Amino acid sequence: MYGKKNNRRRVRRGFTLLEILLVVGLLALLAAFAIPNFVTQGEEAKKKMVKAAIGPNGTIMQAIDMYKFNTGVFPEELKYLVEKPNDDDIAKKWTGPYIKDVSGLKDPWDHDYMYQAPGNRNENGVDLWSMGADGRDGTDDDINNWGDDK
Repeated sequence: MYGKKNNRRRVRRGFTLLEILLVVGLLALLAAFAIPNFVTQGEEAKKKMVKAAIGPNGTIMQAIDMYKFNTGVFPEELKYLVEKPNDDDIAKKWTGPYIKDVSGLKDPWDHDYMYQAPGNRNENGVDLWSMGADGRDGTDDDINNWGDDK
């Protein structure tokens, strides 16, 4: 049996540098498309949370309505949804807290919700808004309960 060559294939172990670079490049390309999408989805979710909290059936608006139902007036400040008001007549009628803790009065960007009672712009009686991600009042990213937000 001389003259016969060994026809066995060589056993491959591991990946070539080209294969590794190709996989890494594909993963980087996928990440370049996916990561910005996740970031914008997070911001949209925060905006929806604010709209849900300050809308007509939102948690904060319901607490304000319950406060008014019990005391006969809108709260002077949002903190009175959590703590008893200073006014003795109103404090006697207060049956709160209407929101569990003060953290419920912060928007998803950790800014205090803005509040004005009586409201100037809202037919419901109070103006309630978030200053949005930038934390500045009166900018385009503000979200409010009177309907001219984006």
